Amino acid sequence: MAVVESLLQFASTSALLGALLLLLVLYLASSGSTSQKEGKEPPGPKPLPLVGNLLTLDLTRSFDTFFELSKTYGNIFQVFLGHRKTVVLVGYKTVKEALVNYAEVFGDREIGPGFKLKDEEHGILFSNGENWKEMRRFALSNLRDFGMGKRGSEEKIIEEIHHLKGEFDKFEGKPFDTTQPVNYAVSNIISSIVYGSRFEYIDPRFTEMVARANENVRVGGSFSMMIYNIFPWLGPFLKNRAVVVKNITQNRAEKKKLITALLETLNPHDPRGFVDSFLIHKLSDEKSGKKDSYFHEENLMLTVANLFAAGTDTTGTTLRWGLMLMAKYPHIQDRVQEEIDRVIGGRQPVVDDRKKLPYTDAVIHEIQRLANIVPLSLPHRTTSDITFNGYFIKKGTTVVPLLTSVLKDESEWEKPNSFYPEHFLDEKGQFVKRDAFMPFSAGRRVCLGESLARMELFLFFTSLLQSYRFTTPPGVSEDALDLKGIVGITLNPSPHKLCAIRRS
Repeated sequence: MAVVESLLQFASTSALLGALLLLLVLYLASSGSTSQKEGKEPPGPKPLPLVGNLLTLDLTRSFDTFFELSKTYGNIFQVFLGHRKTVVLVGYKTVKEALVNYAEVFGDREIGPGFKLKDEEHGILFSNGENWKEMRRFALSNLRDFGMGKRGSEEKIIEEIHHLKGEFDKFEGKPFDTTQPVNYAVSNIISSIVYGSRFEYIDPRFTEMVARANENVRVGGSFSMMIYNIFPWLGPFLKNRAVVVKNITQNRAEKKKLITALLETLNPHDPRGFVDSFLIHKLSDEKSGKKDSYFHEENLMLTVANLFAAGTDTTGTTLRWGLMLMAKYPHIQDRVQEEIDRVIGGRQPVVDDRKKLPYTDAVIHEIQRLANIVPLSLPHRTTSDITFNGYFIKKGTTVVPLLTSVLKDESEWEKPNSFYPEHFLDEKGQFVKRDAFMPFSAGRRVCLGESLARMELFLFFTSLLQSYRFTTPPGVSEDALDLKGIVGITLNPSPHKLCAIRRS
């Protein structure tokens, strides 16, 4: 038996060495082929065989490393993640020029192995070409029909605010983690638009779907999943990959049940939400015998998954950053509450109040800027060869528009690393827009839920600040609330508890 085990061990070791040797040969071959360059490539640190620049990067906070590298190599540079070349774009002017002025060239999504686990190139977030165009167009049109960014959404949000306040009141001013109640409230807004109805916070189907979606966003940006994207053959050995697959499978089964129930009660003349509209279009294509329709089950399941995850995590995360920042900077919370009390009083805030609350609006924008919840953006890919700002970038190159470098661009922001609402105020205290405010990205891949997110943040934030004073727990200093955050696909606040004390 020992002999057999030794032989198996030798065989597996030989196979691994053989695979590494093959990779080395391929790498050297590909390196040699770059001798005939079409143009001057972006500068960057010299890569090592197989691992590229991985030994010089902090993959737990790669956006910070990229920002530091830009101080040496400039606003356009390249790094090698393993054998894959990645071009990083840094600063407001560079990122805007690429994503807006050259939107077609920089408009495709890079879909690595980790993202293929989630979407398999269907849906919206991680698809390209005609499928992406059709699904994004349909989603935008129908989400608007169901009130996204309009009066219908305002009513849904205000209704949900009352439920959220009920959850906060249960803690009676004692310390609690805001994560679950805030995520449930925000998730219910997109759920009511997608499914046509909200969920109770104690519904286990709902709470588990939210938990799994949030876990995938957190785990999806982990160190091990970044390694998986670079060396996918390591997948079977990575626990986080198994977590992502399990969550996808369970959420898919739950979504299928919800969609089946909607199909059974579908009225083609009275759609209740996005899913109904998709099903009506799907049935119409099937009835007419249309071939190659994009309205099939995979696109429905994955588009719903995209909307649910994005509509829950990003806004919920930003709102939690906002509440934490109010507790950390009580003098700013004072000014927000003074303005709300003076302008609105005790009535329910509405969207039209935004123009009358310049300081509050500036604070919300500054929360989004400093929270910087998608520091790397999501990776892009070039659709053709391009010479951009003097550098040649080949078709199919992975591109990272470094959003953190836009939101903290020293040439655009007076105090880029501080919480400073005056970034969005003029000398008269009136709100001013800033071109470098780009938390939703820009160009073809700009967040399709931007109008809904802006409405949610304003209504939730003003309503909560009107009703509660947010503080750190007794005996805990404001300095204990750190701004470093926990890195996933999005940047979440570090674990903390707050007290929500009812204002008289």
